[in-house]
Amino acid sequence: MQKKPSILIIYTGGTIGMVQDPQTGNLSPVNFVEISRQLPELVRFDLNIQTISFSPPVDSSEVDPGMWIRMAALVGEHYDEFDGFVILHGTDTMSYSASALSFLLEDLGKPVIFTGSQLPIGMLRTDGKENLISSIEIAAAKKNNAPIVPEVCIFFQNKLFRGNRTTKYNVEYFNAFRSDNYPALAETGINIRYNDSAIRHPSANRKLKVHKGMNTDIALLKIFPGITEKLIASIYNIDGLKAVIMETYGAGNAPTASWFISLTEEAVKKGIIILNVTQCAAGSVDMSQYMTGKRLLKAGVLSGHDTTTEAAVAKLMFILAQTTGNKDIRALINSSLRGEIR
Repeated sequence: MQKKPSILIIYTGGTIGMVQDPQTGNLSPVNFVEISRQLPELVRFDLNIQTISFSPPVDSSEVDPGMWIRMAALVGEHYDEFDGFVILHGTDTMSYSASALSFLLEDLGKPVIFTGSQLPIGMLRTDGKENLISSIEIAAAKKNNAPIVPEVCIFFQNKLFRGNRTTKYNVEYFNAFRSDNYPALAETGINIRYNDSAIRHPSANRKLKVHKGMNTDIALLKIFPGITEKLIASIYNIDGLKAVIMETYGAGNAPTASWFISLTEEAVKKGIIILNVTQCAAGSVDMSQYMTGKRLLKAGVLSGHDTTTEAAVAKLMFILAQTTGNKDIRALINSSLRGEIR
């Protein structure tokens, strides 16, 4: 008899498992038992489904790199026991977490699907039931006895995205996530249609390597009209700073005031990595396109290409924990490690 596919659900917290206080109306997380009770359809799957719950559950606004490492470690500990993993997570930081796990889980060969909901699963119009059911089905899906989607992904509102390509863009509607620079890996309707050409497969049958380090000595600098020399200088002079993600205009443009360029050049000379990502939802940084971008390029700023801010944050933390050599760091940043850039 063929063994049933097995799925591990890791419940970290988030709206999907919240209940509403009848007196205050506030939402607070509860144990996975509440989700199981609200979703009897789980027993209808011809799968071996097991669960692990964080105790207590964590609101996604409280998620930090320590939790990313904890989630990655759980996948690693149970990797040989299960065919796929579904991580229930709050939506606010889901793109950060999915990006982080894509880097922490090197040579991943099984699906790790993040999902959650905009409405608690106990509410009548919840989106949580469909998101969870479809995520489980995708995590268990195989073709020629191999996982169809061996990636860290986010499934939400009928679409499966590469995790490190996503951004939460909507707080009101069920289609909370977008992946503007990379196509969906699958779409669900009456059938699940997989976009095979977009799915990333391991280059070889290598053993999973779970990394356990993230370096948080980074800063996020969003360029805006009227930004001051005092602000830029204060960021570049943060004690112990290793890297800055600079969110620029359009194709990677920023002010060309002499003080701005001078401060940036000085920071690069001190060994601070400066990564240029665009504030635009879609498109890519191309610092050779305009004079303003060329000045940054000449100053030693690196291009983030078409990466999201969330992926850039996770990637920098990951790389800085792996190596201290400036040359190696710069080379890794310019490489697509997990399909996060084209």
